[in-house]
This record gives sequence, C-alpha cells and structure tokens, in this order.
Amino acid sequence: MSKLYDIYKKLKNENSETIYLLKSGMFYICLDDDAKILSKRYNFKLTNLNVDIVKCGFPINSFDKYYRLFVNDNINFKIVENNTIFNGTDYLQNKSLVSLLNKISKVSIDALSVSEAYHFIEEIQELTLKLK
Repeated sequence: MSKLYDIYKKLKNENSETIYLLKSGMFYICLDDDAKILSKRYNFKLTNLNVDIVKCGFPINSFDKYYRLFVNDNINFKIVENNTIFNGTDYLQNKSLVSLLNKISKVSIDALSVSEAYHFIEEIQELTLKLK
C-alpha cells in the first residue's frame, strides 16, 4: 500500500485540488485528505492505512454510480489505474473500448452463421458509435 501512497503524494504535490481514486484490487480507494473529504460528503467508512493515514473507497463495480455523483457534485477527480491517470470521461471511454475489444476477441468466427455474423457486426457498430 505504501506504493499507492507514494503515487498519491506525488500527484497531490502536482495538483492538490484534485481527488485521486487509486485502483487497488477490486476497489477504488482514496487516501489521506481525499479520503476525509469523500467520507464526509458521501458517508464512506474511514479505515486506517497505518497509524497516520486513513483510507476509504468503493467497489469497482460501483464506479458508474459514484462517477455520476461526483460529476453532479462538481468533484474534481481523476482515476489512477496501472500507472495511468484518467479523467472520468476518458476512463469510461477506455473502459468501454476494453469491453468492446474483449467482445471481439472472444468471438469464434468459424462458429458464426452468416446471420449471427451480421448481427455481431451490427452490435459492434452500435458499441463503436457509443464511444464517439
């Protein structure tokens, strides 16, 4: 966890006004001052990272819910995942793109009938249009 805290401190030194959501396993967590802010505003439970630092967070599968809340409440936040920093919109687009690519990569082309292939292409087109 100290690696996440080092990342957090570096980012906060660069931009103290932004709340940073750090991906940790199956959760997005906030540390230190960011955790205190979100805990107070959204009633997240604070826990100790160590004796001096608190954390709070929410499960990854709740991201869409909290994204909407943060945007509606004008929370300036960024997501940190795999050493990449995303703003909320870019993160959702990236997530959608990864989902689309996974869907394409799992298709067994030889197993599709002509009709199924046609419907698959239509579905991919619809998903692609949503990314724009």
